[in-house]
Amino acid sequence: MTASGRQSEGIGRLLTWLCGGALALNLVLVAGLLAVLLVHGAGYFWQKKLLLVETVDGERHLGEVTGEEPVPGPDGTLATSTGRRIRLKVGNRDITGRDFVWVDESRIARRSHPPDAWQLERTEWGNFYGYLEAVVRDGDPLISGRHAVAEALDGLLARKERERREVRRLERGPLADVNAALEALRLERRAAQRRGDDEALERIDRDIAPLEAEYRVLAGRLSALRETLEREQLVVENAQGIRHEFPVSHVVRAVPANRIGTGARIRIYASRLVEFLTGEPRESNTEGGIFPAIFGTVMMVFLMSFAVTPFGVVAAVYLREYATQGWLTRSIRIAVNNLAGVPSIVFGIFGLGFFVYLVGGTIDRLFYPEALPTPTFGTGGILWASLTLALLTVPVVIIATEEGLAAVPRIVREGSLALGATKFETTWKVVVPAAAPGILTGMILAMARAAGEVAPLMIVGMVKLAPALPVDGHFPFVHLERKFMHLGFHIYDVGFQSPNVEATKPLVFATALLLIAVVTAMNVVAIVVRNRLRRKYAGSAV
Repeated sequence: MTASGRQSEGIGRLLTWLCGGALALNLVLVAGLLAVLLVHGAGYFWQKKLLLVETVDGERHLGEVTGEEPVPGPDGTLATSTGRRIRLKVGNRDITGRDFVWVDESRIARRSHPPDAWQLERTEWGNFYGYLEAVVRDGDPLISGRHAVAEALDGLLARKERERREVRRLERGPLADVNAALEALRLERRAAQRRGDDEALERIDRDIAPLEAEYRVLAGRLSALRETLEREQLVVENAQGIRHEFPVSHVVRAVPANRIGTGARIRIYASRLVEFLTGEPRESNTEGGIFPAIFGTVMMVFLMSFAVTPFGVVAAVYLREYATQGWLTRSIRIAVNNLAGVPSIVFGIFGLGFFVYLVGGTIDRLFYPEALPTPTFGTGGILWASLTLALLTVPVVIIATEEGLAAVPRIVREGSLALGATKFETTWKVVVPAAAPGILTGMILAMARAAGEVAPLMIVGMVKLAPALPVDGHFPFVHLERKFMHLGFHIYDVGFQSPNVEATKPLVFATALLLIAVVTAMNVVAIVVRNRLRRKYAGSAV
């Protein structure tokens, strides 16, 4: 081998090692990110023991240990640290106004795990840490003593859960049906008034009267159920000896954290995980579940996919198979490539102006005039958000589809034409199916980007808390005009807009981990389909 050959071989080995090292570094970074999310996110649901700390100056704090660090020195830096301190999640925000407290270890006189301490997860004011004292009903003592209340609490909470389900069933079932019917008649009445149709107005008034009577009956039942739900009050005491009371119905889960074993902790972990995946958020999204955000994210991605696929594929087929390869086609390709680099917030502003105000406003004037000035489609919704993201991701689909079409061998086209097929038949029955793996590659990239976008969605329909899902049991069943929740915005809102960032930090990790899992699941489905198509059209060399 000549000297130049050996030099080229050495450079080749060096480049190979550099590429391998870069790949290994990327894999380590990705694995590290997933490990951080897994540790902090999955650990969010594990039940810890409750620690009672008594300080030398008589303070008492009860809660979960959530962190430990050196005590900052007088100048605020750790370089001059004077010891260590622990962070306790003490809850009881309705009593003390704070969720966490730092305690210097040098000030701790005694630590203990009181067996009669309870952790109560509530619908309001976060967790309560303390002791059960009594249960009162209408101001009269019903159960007294810590042991008696602890014995009766499970049965009481089970009854309250049944009452809560009955309230939700009435609100979302018969009452929601009557409300929907009344709203439809109200809009119909306004339309009849616009037409001046007195006969229709009389008929509508006759239809409204029994519905209003039914509504009053159902509202009375709902009020009675809520009174029953709030009737029993739980009297508790915190570590400082302050007594407090709140409705038993506000307790979602009661845990004697220092008296349960590993099996019970695993069951609690599973229960919290199920609640996180299937429940609705509470306390300004800082507690409870995130099912509406999961549903909104998946539905938006699928709507975006249905919108972007035909436009992207048709555009790519025209550019590759039909357009004359001149300066105009080259200019279009340059424009498509540049469009892929436009900031996403610009697409959001375009979606607001074009889809929401122009298209949605026109639809409202033509088809929903009786609802004006309240907009139906002339405001942000999941449909406009999906179309905005379709515009955002269509360059990715066009580029990937063109590459897939270019990978189909010329002999395949020529063979189809030689057998008598037309240009159209060859393109859509031979070439496009053979390029399907490449098209699905573009769809995978588009879905991954769309699922993580937040900025444009904040303008065209995504909200902090959506009162209703875009799908329900009322006609037309799929309500594309409704606003929706999104996992990406949920992470931003909980992590950066929450008044208590320290309390919500584990939830941010858990939601980020879930978003990665959702995107991965959708991509895996697309990859499986792509691989099957690849095997089917293996002879096309795609």
